[in-house]
Formats: sequence, structure tokens, C-alpha cells
Amino acid sequence: MAAVRYYPIGTPGQVWGDAEKAEWLEKNSTVQRDYKEHVLDKVASLADKFEVRQYGERVVGDQTYPLMALLTKSWDEKKPNVLVTGGVHGYETSGVQGALLFLTSGEATRLEVNFNLVVCPCVCPWGYVTVNRWTPVALDPNRHFIPNSPVTECDQVMSFVHGLKKPFAVHFDLHETTDSDASEFMVARAACNGLPSYTPDTIPDGFYIIGAADAKEQGFMEAMITGVKRVTHIAPADSEGKVIGLKAEGEGIVYSSTAGVCSRGWLGAHYCVTTEVYPDSPKVDDDNCNAAQVACVVAGLQYVRGTAGYTSLPVGSL
Repeated sequence: MAAVRYYPIGTPGQVWGDAEKAEWLEKNSTVQRDYKEHVLDKVASLADKFEVRQYGERVVGDQTYPLMALLTKSWDEKKPNVLVTGGVHGYETSGVQGALLFLTSGEATRLEVNFNLVVCPCVCPWGYVTVNRWTPVALDPNRHFIPNSPVTECDQVMSFVHGLKKPFAVHFDLHETTDSDASEFMVARAACNGLPSYTPDTIPDGFYIIGAADAKEQGFMEAMITGVKRVTHIAPADSEGKVIGLKAEGEGIVYSSTAGVCSRGWLGAHYCVTTEVYPDSPKVDDDNCNAAQVACVVAGLQYVRGTAGYTSLPVGSL
């Protein structure tokens, strides 16, 4: 039986107030990665191939983090539009680096023959540089893709994408499930929400994907798993036939109805998915994790392009 864990901030059983959140922020603000080197320089290097646009900024203390997007330069109003987001949970490294690899590897350029692309590689840069799941105000951004979002990062990326006034047919949101989910972030969430303790769940060893329960596209999901299997291993279901507590509906495939989560398709995209890489597996390394993210996006778009409904997907401007 998994050990019960307690978080060293707050009083067990009491919801955090401002003092506890301030204590959490003080203990979790150490910068561990260079946003300019890891993200901004790579974005700038792509300016000859894509339109680079700053859609906002996140100011935390004395640090300002530009929020960046890359768009297809020669936008064709006859093609379906695709959004790729990474770094919604900043600490999930391959979400950010996988989105950038999709652009730098040439795969994005190849797929622009059939699609217009918008890529927001690092939605939550403070989380990326400090290796945190939450934003500085102790909120999980992946639960706050909602109208009038209290999460600045969610509000800015949604405002930017909606402001393009274009319907999106496909949305990939690139994530990871890490050992630190169970050892740190979920324990903190339990404490913040006033739960007395947290008993860790089993972390799936392998790649899996989450679709929207109200918009199941099984063929799309299966195509992505097939593509990823060429790169890395797929997470098996547990003894109850579940992955992260959700019924597996195919190898590495689950569906969720959680509100405010990016994979729920806040764009109303016909095809929407959250990817999940397990970077702590002894079977993978950073390059493999990044490649798995790219393989998923590529396989998904190849499937969409090959379906009978491709020509009827929404295109152009709203």
C-alpha cells in the first residue's frame, strides 16, 4: 500500500490562505532553467520559416517572460487550422521542447502543405524556469481554461488564439506525467485544498493520450498511438483496466470530462488531445521524450489529412 504523504506547508485539513501560498511561492521560486536559451533563442531562429509573434508577457517579481507564438507565414484560408500548445505545466519539459522540435525538425514545414499551424511552445514560462506545475499564485493552469480565467497565462493564450478569429480543427496539448506528480505536486494540491493527506497514485510507465469524453475520435487516437509506438513504449493499463484512474479505451487511450482542461477543446476543435510522456522511465531519455511528442502530432495530422472528412473541416476566418 502506498505511503500516506503530508506537505510541509499549512495545517493538515485546512485550506491554504494567502500566507500559505506566499510561503509556497518563496520556497519554489528558484530559477533552474534559462528561458532565453531554452525557448526564446529557438523561437527567434525560426523567424525565417514562421511568423513569430509575441502575444503577451508574464511578469513575476523583477522578471518578465515574453509569451511567444509561431504561425504559418503563408496562411491559406482554404486549409484547416491547427493549434499546438506546450508548457501549460511548465515543469513538463518535453511539452515545451517537443513543440519546438516539431518546428525545428522540418515536420511542421512539411505538414503546412495541408494545414495552417499555430504553435505556442511555452504557455507558462515561469513554471518552466522554476520547474513548477502551478503558476506563481498556486493555481493549476490546466484546470483554468475557462472564461474570465484567474490564471494570467491561460487568459492570455486564449485571448490571443480567439483573437485570430479563425476556427481550429485540431488541438494538441503536450504534457508529461512525472514521478514528481506523486512526490511533490499532488501532495501540495491536497494540502492546498484542505485535504489532511495524500496517498500517491501509480504513475503509468509509458506514453498515453487523453481525449475529450464528449468528442471521442477513436480513429484519431489510435493513429497517434500507432505513430508513437515507433518511437517509444506505451503505458499499460493497471489491473483494473485503467490509466490514471480512467478506463482505458484502447492501448494508451483514455477520455476525460474534467472541466477547464486544455484537452477539452476550449477552441471547440473537432480533434483535440492531451499527450502524456513519462520522462522518468529507465527506457527513455530527453531526446526520446521530445521525439514522442513530435511523432504524436505528426501521426495525428496524417490521420486527419487522410480522412474522408478532411475537406469538410472548418477553414478560413470566422
